Amino acid sequence: MPARPHVFAAASTALLAAAVIPATVLPALAVPAEAPHAPASPARASPDSASVDPAYRALRSSLPVAASSAPSPSAPSTSAPAFSAPSFSAPAASAPSASAPSSAPPSAAAPPDRHGAPKPAAGPPAGRESFSHDGSPEDGPVTASALLARAGGCDQISNGQYRTRESTAPTIPVCDAKGAVFWKADMDIDCDGQTTAHCNSAADPYYQDSTAYLQSDGRALNPEELPYIVVPLSSSIWNFRSSGIRGGSVAAVIHRDKVEYAVVGDTGPPGIIGEASYATARALGIAPDPSGGGVPSGVTYIVFKDSELSRLDDQETIARRGDELAKQFLRDN
Repeated sequence: MPARPHVFAAASTALLAAAVIPATVLPALAVPAEAPHAPASPARASPDSASVDPAYRALRSSLPVAASSAPSPSAPSTSAPAFSAPSFSAPAASAPSASAPSSAPPSAAAPPDRHGAPKPAAGPPAGRESFSHDGSPEDGPVTASALLARAGGCDQISNGQYRTRESTAPTIPVCDAKGAVFWKADMDIDCDGQTTAHCNSAADPYYQDSTAYLQSDGRALNPEELPYIVVPLSSSIWNFRSSGIRGGSVAAVIHRDKVEYAVVGDTGPPGIIGEASYATARALGIAPDPSGGGVPSGVTYIVFKDSELSRLDDQETIARRGDELAKQFLRDN
């Protein structure tokens, strides 16, 4: 039996190879299990990574990132070179690289609303609506159209009607409403009060340096700076005091799409209505010249009942209270 020593030697060689090969190959196969816990670095990439099959690299780049964290045991069967340690270790070492997600197409990124979270609703935040259910402003400024809509009809409170001038027929009634009275007339310019650059005897032949009601320091009102309106003296037609109107009562004056808040600051002839200060006209875009300014019609005066201010010249308070009272007027009418 001379051949048996050779058979024994061959068997020994096979057993030795079986013991050695796993020791050299298995560490390479173990790399992917440890690599995800270590930061990617160019120095750790395999020098043979360029020799990997391009088709295989394209397939890997199209897979989700989570699937590339560990090689599947069946993956080497798709390509023969993948069985060799040098070529198989290249994709395994580069798989956990931070650049892997960037190689995926843009469509692979999940959209921000992938969990179905509802998008914020357009418009004001809940509980902060700008308008109530009937269209009247709640948080924003009161509009001319909203006020005019509430002053559309007329529940006449005056015993007769007023003229806009001595030469015209009486056609203007005073109307009652909840919390206010109103009338629709022209606007003549009242320049009475303190002497200013535009309000003086030279500019206004009917100029007077006094007003029926005074500012906080006892002086006459300033017609060029303070928005105020004129009410007719009490008569058989209408007594404004009986309607809760006094000197310093707050008023909203509307012309076209503009609203100006003013106070009752002066009185005029008992049979004529429709007059306001230089400052009121200017704020509404009406020519304020006392001689040739004003408008023949289209002005609405809403005067709020029991709203008189202690300081007629406090314009900040006039504007604030005017807005509050106008909103209350819209809610009540």
